[in-house]
Amino acid sequence: MTLSERVVDTPHGPARLVTNRATRPVGTLVLGHGAGGGIDGRDLEALATHLPRHGFTVVRVEQPWKVVGKKIAPAGRILDEGFVAASDKLRVRTPLVVGGRSAGARSAVRVGRRLGAAACLALAFPLHPPGKPERSRLEELREARLPTLVVQGERDPMGRPEEFPDDVEMAVVPDADHGFKVPARGAVDQAEAMDLLVQCTLEWLVREVTGNQTGNQRRG
Repeated sequence: MTLSERVVDTPHGPARLVTNRATRPVGTLVLGHGAGGGIDGRDLEALATHLPRHGFTVVRVEQPWKVVGKKIAPAGRILDEGFVAASDKLRVRTPLVVGGRSAGARSAVRVGRRLGAAACLALAFPLHPPGKPERSRLEELREARLPTLVVQGERDPMGRPEEFPDDVEMAVVPDADHGFKVPARGAVDQAEAMDLLVQCTLEWLVREVTGNQTGNQRRG
């Protein structure tokens, strides 16, 4: 595995691409971060550290607003444009999967088909604002129209697993909150929670990507 980073131009300023490259890649996972954090989130870090050992290159996209140090994320349209523009700078010769956590997950499901992705990974998908289940974003998730895995914390206040319909493919991290943090005396410890997140993502990637070599491929 090799680590590299570069800054690329987007319509809304410079974005940063941090790439953990597999030695012999069989797929590429491009991940966006949430509105309240950056590419160093525990879930994004765990995937970037471990997936390349199994043949999946992981690229984390730091949005322009985060690069320049702003505290508040812009509107979803701007996030989408930044994610697409940054992803377009990549040279991807393996099947492409797009994903992200929270706001980054929303962006990924909105632009996945535009980017020619084979599948979408939605980490901590914010099904609704906290305490407002009536403001559901389920249709946004469905409109991805791509194979999609939702990885959700059992205690996520923005969408508990039981709030999603049965036809949504999902992996659940026990006792985890929206940031996949688990309590000190939970069902699993923090390391086990991240191991579970990585393992369920890897199994899904193997099935959806390496198990379907005729899937979409894209060159940037």
